[in-house]
Amino acid sequence: MCGLGTPELIIILVIALVIFGGSRLPQLGEGLGKAIRGFKKGMTDASDAATKKEKEDKDSNTNKG
Repeated sequence: MCGLGTPELIIILVIALVIFGGSRLPQLGEGLGKAIRGFKKGMTDASDAATKKEKEDKDSNTNKG
């Protein structure tokens, strides 16, 4: 996990708590979760599109020959 151990994560969480406050952290977590889900969805969609294009190219080459 990027070389981050438990002590480092605890320090980061404490700093985030001090900066943003306890009431704001759930909102930040929700936003981060949505961003990660959107990124994963975009990566999957791009991969699916590339696979579909490769299949179409393969099919068109098969039909020509």
